Amino acid sequence: MNHTSHQKVTAAGLLVALGIIYGDIGTSPLYVLNAILKNKPVTETLILGSLSLVIWTLTLQTTIKYVLLTLRADNRGEGGIFSLYALVRKQAKWLVFPAMIGGAALLADGMITPAISVTSAVEGLRNIPMLHEISDQTIVGIVLGILASLFFLQQFGTHSIGKLFGPVMAIWFGMLAVLGSLHLADDLSVFKAFNPWYGYNLLVNFPQGFWILGAVFLCTTGAEALYSDLGHCGRSNIRVSWMAVKLCLILNYLGQGAWLLSHYSGKTITGQMIETGFNPFYGIMPSWFLVAGVMIATIAAIIASQALISGSFTLISEAMRLNLWPKMKIKYPCETKGQLYMPGINLILFLGCTGMVLYFQKATNMEAAYGLAITLCMMATTILFTHYLLAHRTRPFWIWLFLLVYTSIEVGFTVANLQKFPHGGYVALLIGGCLLLIMYVWYRARKIKNRYVEFVGLDYFVPKIQDLSNDRSVPKYATHLVYLTSANNPKEIEHKIMYSILNRKPKRADIYWFVHVNTLDEPYTTEYVVEHIIPNDIIRVEFNLGFRVQPRIDLLFRKVVEDLVKNKEVNITSRYESLERRNVVGDFSFVVMEKYLSQDNDLPIVERMVMKAHFLLKDISLSEEKNFGLDTSNVVIEKFPLVVAPVANINLKRVFDPEPTL
Repeated sequence: MNHTSHQKVTAAGLLVALGIIYGDIGTSPLYVLNAILKNKPVTETLILGSLSLVIWTLTLQTTIKYVLLTLRADNRGEGGIFSLYALVRKQAKWLVFPAMIGGAALLADGMITPAISVTSAVEGLRNIPMLHEISDQTIVGIVLGILASLFFLQQFGTHSIGKLFGPVMAIWFGMLAVLGSLHLADDLSVFKAFNPWYGYNLLVNFPQGFWILGAVFLCTTGAEALYSDLGHCGRSNIRVSWMAVKLCLILNYLGQGAWLLSHYSGKTITGQMIETGFNPFYGIMPSWFLVAGVMIATIAAIIASQALISGSFTLISEAMRLNLWPKMKIKYPCETKGQLYMPGINLILFLGCTGMVLYFQKATNMEAAYGLAITLCMMATTILFTHYLLAHRTRPFWIWLFLLVYTSIEVGFTVANLQKFPHGGYVALLIGGCLLLIMYVWYRARKIKNRYVEFVGLDYFVPKIQDLSNDRSVPKYATHLVYLTSANNPKEIEHKIMYSILNRKPKRADIYWFVHVNTLDEPYTTEYVVEHIIPNDIIRVEFNLGFRVQPRIDLLFRKVVEDLVKNKEVNITSRYESLERRNVVGDFSFVVMEKYLSQDNDLPIVERMVMKAHFLLKDISLSEEKNFGLDTSNVVIEKFPLVVAPVANINLKRVFDPEPTL
């Protein structure tokens, strides 16, 4: 989808939006009211106040913040916290920290989404009379089977399955609206919930009412997905489809509230009732529809999980391009733009979701842990979007209004969610903390390594390279010798590369190629620039790639060489006399410089720990040659020591032997 298409509303675009971005927020009616009601009596104050908080949370947090405001911050049509960070990172270096916190929190709390959605749906089987006594172990087994199948299918791509997501989710939201509408007449007083006073009254006057916000927050946990999937659907399609989705959600919540006031007024909804199958979502279903309802809910939960998994792949791939995550293998199951599969992340998510199901066992236990980390992600988005408004010269009054309103709301949700910490919230924060540590180590180690990188003027070494290329007393290393350089300035080169060519083991070649990859803040740019430093002798190729473009350098470099040959800018024929007569193409050899931490470093203890953790991650992550898509048969790995803090004073004294005695 190109950038201009984001302004168009199409039937296909609306259907795609329904299918891939509303899974999490769309399945929230399965568990939100259960989380609010647990161990509380059903009263008009509780029901109307809770419904009012849900309605206004969806309005303020989802509709205004994300749908109306944050969707404006599109990065060439792409959205998400790392796309937003790419737009504002030049304003302040410290903005990398809210970006890392937000990304880690989104991924960590996302591990609970498949677990809680699928478990809540499958637990609906207890509402079917013949399955009322189904055991927890059986439900856990069914959930694990569904999750295992879902993660196994990721390797084949979701293009064909994705076509079914829109119609299925359209049926789901239609079902939510119809079921809710059928019960509005049970107690018409639920329409009072549109008055925000009832929400305020609940927070202020209900016993421990403020802490109910932790459960209310579950209704908007999928709001971040609206922004993350901007590139798949387009801003206009999201905004139009959200109006219908929000209406269906509110109708369902109101129907559940009216049913509760009509059937359970004055009764306490105990934890035991919930564990044995009580759920107002299934309570509003006619008995003859229960089996179909459970099946549709389970399919919707699977779709919600699929959207999260695909989003996680995109999230980590963006973090890799921005040098915030170790390099990992990426596969492309199909040619559809944005379709990618990361085996490592798929395994991590599967183990995380499986661990959540096995640890918490029941959806009600997962509710107690869900949402704490995602508030941190929303606060991070608020900080980054504030800087986006600053960059676009928005009037200070509106910037401060946005910052104060949403900081207050999200701090309130965070404080309310803190009560979840001892009940399982620590699990999400622990996982998020580990993910954040990985990002920080990778980011910090790069900053430390940059202190060591020494760039030298290329002009000084050009005559030496030419002399080496013409020195037949030195055995030829390759016809074409290719180095990957990190020098942004085309007139500079790393000292280590010159040392590799001239000193370590002189590498004579006919043509020296220096290839630089420049990661842009735009998502899908694919351009290259060629500079003939010495025609047919020293050539620099610079690739300008978007942060969502896989740097398959071997493939891209071959295309560049083909273009240069076609334009007669370079002669790639072998310079060996016997081969040159027959126009045989010369060989290409890539040299990859692989660092290792030298023992000659005198680092502070924190930096020493960071560097050791960095190289440990590097050992288990994707190698440089595989990350750049190089043909390993043409790659030479050259190791060199990384000395970022050489020992300044070596306390060593020479001692002379005394003169031998006669």
